[in-house]
Amino acid sequence: MTDNAYADVRIVATGLYTPPYAISNEDLVESYNQYVDEYNAAHAAEIDGGEIEPLQKSSAEFIEKASGIKSRFAVERDGILDTSRMAPHIEPRTNEQLALLAEIAVHAARDALRAADLTADDIDGVICAASNMQRAYPAVAVEIQDALGVDGYAFDMNVACASATFAIENAVGLIRAGARRILIVNPEICTAHLNFRDRDSHFIFGDVATAIILERADAAPNAESWDILGTQLKTKFSNNIRNNFGFLNHCERGTGDAPDTQNDPHTDKLFRQEGRKVFKEVVPMVSTLIEEHLSAVSVAPDDVKRFWLHQANLSMNEFIARKVLGREANRTEAPVILDEYANTSSAGSIIAFHKHRADFTVGDIGVICAFGAGYSAGSVIVRKAA
Repeated sequence: MTDNAYADVRIVATGLYTPPYAISNEDLVESYNQYVDEYNAAHAAEIDGGEIEPLQKSSAEFIEKASGIKSRFAVERDGILDTSRMAPHIEPRTNEQLALLAEIAVHAARDALRAADLTADDIDGVICAASNMQRAYPAVAVEIQDALGVDGYAFDMNVACASATFAIENAVGLIRAGARRILIVNPEICTAHLNFRDRDSHFIFGDVATAIILERADAAPNAESWDILGTQLKTKFSNNIRNNFGFLNHCERGTGDAPDTQNDPHTDKLFRQEGRKVFKEVVPMVSTLIEEHLSAVSVAPDDVKRFWLHQANLSMNEFIARKVLGREANRTEAPVILDEYANTSSAGSIIAFHKHRADFTVGDIGVICAFGAGYSAGSVIVRKAA
């Protein structure tokens, strides 16, 4: 949906929670290469006999060249780097304890509430928008709502890496229907659905949580506000980014098969993608979306001060910005945070917006755009109001 009347809704705050553990490319490569040595030694006979190919080692330079990523944050470090596990070790919690996904969302939400000088009493609804939910039900959003003390409603939604922008569209609709303020949270524990034994993707993701607060433009003035000039969404089905883990998995197993397949790195129950195809197909889709959206709200690309793009791959962002602007974009025009955070799915464009907007003055325009599996893409055009 695109509508200049959206200026009756504004963003008044964002929040960010960064996990305490950082993992550099060098850390990750040391662990991965140790695993490669162990694997190749254990399968030496099959490799020598030509039955299987030996695994190839990685390097920090390869990772940075392929993605622009130098480091990432994680909710747990030791399990990821342990070659006998290569997955975050997350202690189980009772049903009475706050879920981990809800916990990091609450941190980000409180950060946003402090920034806007608001309390839970000022919020009518909570949307938890992320690429993966910790459970099917009850909704994680309702647990977050309860932890914050919000008296209203909450629901989960998933449009993969575009979830935050799709949630903004939903929040705008709820506010225009009568809500005072909507809190969006994007908790992403991406390391839990990443195959750390896959050379082509083991470096891609990191963990984080972000939050966004939207309100009616006629509410009491805030120290900071951003008019929403329009949103535009686009989806097109593709198998090129996929995660098949779900509630039917245990029903699909054959006789005698163990029900727990999510920890088997050689199944498709974790993240997988056809990177070259994704690049080739997503770049023109997103570029066209942004161009058409800007035209629809009568904003020229050169009048956009900043593009806060989804932080998946540096080359992808550079190509999109170049296509929209008709020239190379500098780091001020299209800021990068994936070097420090890696791909954080739905949270990436919000981190970029959170960290790179202080220099805006009233009237300056920017574009928040996220894209990912689906394919899904969402564009949000904002204007600094106060």
